[in-house]
Amino acid sequence: MRIDILTLFPQMMSMFFEESIIMRAQKKGLVEVHFHNLHDYSLTRYGSVDDYPYGGNAGMVMAVEPLANCIEALQNERSYDEVIYTAPDGNLFSQGMANELSMKGNMIILCGHYKGIDERIREHFITREISIGDYVLTGGELAAAVMCDAVIRLIPGVIGDEQSALSDSFQDGLLAPPEYTRPAEFRGWRVPDVLLSGNHAKIEQWRYEQALERTRLRRPDLLDNNGQ
Repeated sequence: MRIDILTLFPQMMSMFFEESIIMRAQKKGLVEVHFHNLHDYSLTRYGSVDDYPYGGNAGMVMAVEPLANCIEALQNERSYDEVIYTAPDGNLFSQGMANELSMKGNMIILCGHYKGIDERIREHFITREISIGDYVLTGGELAAAVMCDAVIRLIPGVIGDEQSALSDSFQDGLLAPPEYTRPAEFRGWRVPDVLLSGNHAKIEQWRYEQALERTRLRRPDLLDNNGQ
């Protein structure tokens, strides 16, 4: 997989991808992440990428020319499965969406800023608009990092135990059940006996029941969405 991130702050973005699992995935050659400074595609002397909106609205808008120039330069080099725009009015990011995107080959992620981008970019280049929540950030860089993290960890070989990713919260429409590790008793607090029993059928049944109960208490909307 190759991910090209279009941003005004490539140095801020690169720091996130130089640590932990995401860094190891790149070293293994399982994913390539490239950052493109949109200032480099400006047609102005000072590298500006924004302008006042027509109609006199407050704030600034990312201009059409540098965005189009950058996207087209990349598309002239290779084909892309998705050109994603991080937008507060986009479709809400979900585990299912992360699963789907993890199967893609090449993706462009455009990090929004200011009051957004010229609508013509959305109309002619963007294939998918994604929001990570019902709130507004100063820029789309954090949203892009969140999406990349959720997607890259699902690529086969990124996580040592691939079954771990498949048992995460939301993969089956439920929150994950409680987890315990050694010691079996700490300050009188015991691990549930069923987890120590070695009976895998009972353990799986216990995990399902716990996941169902936790979801019912914390995220009942998930049960409604899945008809449970």
